[in-house]
Amino acid sequence: MNAPHDNGALRASLQALPRALRTLHKALIDVETVYFGAVGSALEHLHLITNHPHFAWLQPMSALMAALDEALDEPDKLSAQAAAGWRAAIEELVGPGAPDGTGFRAHYLVLLHDAPEVAMAHGALRQLLAPLPQRLR
Repeated sequence: MNAPHDNGALRASLQALPRALRTLHKALIDVETVYFGAVGSALEHLHLITNHPHFAWLQPMSALMAALDEALDEPDKLSAQAAAGWRAAIEELVGPGAPDGTGFRAHYLVLLHDAPEVAMAHGALRQLLAPLPQRLR
């Protein structure tokens, strides 16, 4: 599939990513919560996700999602280079790019193989990344 070249196509391709990332992030949280055990109320669950060491490995993905949301809120034109940068940043987390060094990938790969909902969300994200331009090596 050809990479989108105009700003509208780039923006449309990038705007599909936050929903796919949130779906994947939720699937990861759901599986980790099952591994963790009973969490109590929704507020207690949120507190655990944001503060407990068991969930800390998810923080790089949370930060990336927030940064992408901020970037997409900007009315500025998006370059192919910027789109390639977002693709690379996501691929550093979920593959096939080189791991980002945070330890995210090791935990992620376990859940990718253990949880069908994570594998399905991963596949949906990969489909959205495919048409984005890649960084030149």
